[in-house]
Amino acid sequence: MHSFQVIRDVLQTTSAKQIASDMGLSLSLIYKWAEKPDPEAATASHNPLDRMDQLMKSTRDLRLIHWLCQRAGGFFIRNPKTHHTHPDYLIPATNGVVQEFADLLAVIASAASDNRIDPAEAIKIRSRWEELKRSTETFVACCEAGNFHALEKISQ
Repeated sequence: MHSFQVIRDVLQTTSAKQIASDMGLSLSLIYKWAEKPDPEAATASHNPLDRMDQLMKSTRDLRLIHWLCQRAGGFFIRNPKTHHTHPDYLIPATNGVVQEFADLLAVIASAASDNRIDPAEAIKIRSRWEELKRSTETFVACCEAGNFHALEKISQ
């Protein structure tokens, strides 16, 4: 989906007039962002999503995206690169996800053993949690890509 289409969809549920007021911009500029851009137009008319994309391409610095996700109350996880792997990898991959979860639980149990969690322990918990999310996302993406289609043959 193109950025202008995302903005167009947002404007179906959010007032363009309110956005313009909140941002101190003209209503026409807000509507302009929802139009398919003219390839000959100056970059000043590009919408904020296109500008963020340009900034990411220019800097290649994920801190920008991490900050934006944090401001939205979330986090960023890069999509894993999936490769067509042999179905025999499914069992170790499954075990890996389970192990990551067990590791997270161990860190939480250790941190909470004294009925409090200090900042250093919170950092360790966050780190394990991020690793669990990465490994689980990789597993799910491989499944979605059909990498483990021979599972029925393995389990028989």
